[in-house]
Amino acid sequence: MSKPEFFDTPGYGEIARTRNRYRQALRIGDRIEISGQGGWDADFTLPATSLEDEIAKACDNVEKTLAEAGATWSDVVSVHSYHVPTADDSIGGQHMSAMVDQFRRRFGDSLPVWTAVGVKALALAGQRVEIEAVAIAGSGSGSRPEATKGSS
Repeated sequence: MSKPEFFDTPGYGEIARTRNRYRQALRIGDRIEISGQGGWDADFTLPATSLEDEIAKACDNVEKTLAEAGATWSDVVSVHSYHVPTADDSIGGQHMSAMVDQFRRRFGDSLPVWTAVGVKALALAGQRVEIEAVAIAGSGSGSRPEATKGSS
């Protein structure tokens, strides 16, 4: 059995480890799980930006954290995103549109599973999104034609 390896993203990952007592990524064999990534800067502060920019920055931080553990977006097989809603009955179209835009840009033809959940609040004051991911390093998990034939 493989031993767990833990990783910290330079900057905010080191702060999370020392101040908040958690790690940014865990790798066991080829499986990598990353903790929730927000749209924060290297010093773990959340800049005042648009929702779209915050989601893009959170995705940048997912990418940095995956890289520390030896993976890329193409290796991601599962995403959980947490959103402070902008609508009363859903997370809101602005969240969905920004997430899908980032997924198109970062995943290409790769199609992971995704769960988006609305929450009342996240860790930092003013934070509107947090993204967790699971990757299988080296899998390049993009859609395989044989797996999608006959699918609708």
